Amino acid sequence: MDIQYLLWLQDLRNATGGMFDEFFNSLSKFAVDIMPFLPFVVFWCVDKKWGYRFITTWGIGELINGIIKLTVCAYRPWIRSDLIEPAGDSKVAATGYSFPSGHTMVATATYGTVLVWQKDKRKWLSILCGVLILLTAFSRNFLGVHTPQDVITGLCESALIIWIVGMVQKQIDGNEKLTDILTLGGVILVILTLIYILLKPYPMDYVDGELLVDPNKMMNDTFKACGAFLGFMAGSFLDRHRLHYEIPAGSYELPILTFIGAAIMFAWKELFAPATIVAAFGSHWGNMAARFIMVIFGVCIWPYVIKKCTEHNRPQSHD
Repeated sequence: MDIQYLLWLQDLRNATGGMFDEFFNSLSKFAVDIMPFLPFVVFWCVDKKWGYRFITTWGIGELINGIIKLTVCAYRPWIRSDLIEPAGDSKVAATGYSFPSGHTMVATATYGTVLVWQKDKRKWLSILCGVLILLTAFSRNFLGVHTPQDVITGLCESALIIWIVGMVQKQIDGNEKLTDILTLGGVILVILTLIYILLKPYPMDYVDGELLVDPNKMMNDTFKACGAFLGFMAGSFLDRHRLHYEIPAGSYELPILTFIGAAIMFAWKELFAPATIVAAFGSHWGNMAARFIMVIFGVCIWPYVIKKCTEHNRPQSHD
């Protein structure tokens, strides 16, 4: 039934001459290429507590999604049926196993957190985010890269994480000891995840003497998630115990510093990391190290830069 649904959408794409392909493809790319930087922007210049909540939800979502993908090892729709022909370059951009949808998970984690954050302040923004979640989820079906169960599970997964993170944040607010325990638990989770994905068996199906899906390539996204979450654990610990970053509200440098920081992170992720550390250490450990550096930069290093650059704007105490 799921393949038949995708074939129906494929017929619809063909019947409309692919006029909607680029719209849905751009929607998908925006969710995973741009939206993951929003948590850091919120952290730097809008609301630190909500920034932490954004980053936690995104980080846990990436990690859990990777674990599920490498446990289920569901093949992509075009592997299950040679009748499926994904639109444009969406097949190239679709990494990892199929279940659950990573794009839907990230879209729900980011847009969904905005929805919860703004539901009582800017209802129109919450409604817009809800629509974007549904459109991004549908885009994965429309483009032929995910089944309905992939996107439904990805959406529900993030919705559950958003709820749990919000509940836990209320419980640990101001409790540094408990926060440190959870931080240590996060590090242990990353270590156990790496052991699990490296030692577990994977399907090794061959067609005409060629391996249908290479498990090593399927692990890349989860190595990235491990690096990102480890970077968040380390960066948040350093911030709580050393940096104590506070948003310099009203500082005229803050907007430009925020823009520069986001640009540096984007350039590192898309350009410099693949050409340097990933090339040197490989797609597994190189990607993990690259994401670790990116996230610790966002949580600890750039906030330190912002703090130093805006110190002269703070009121001086007079004895």
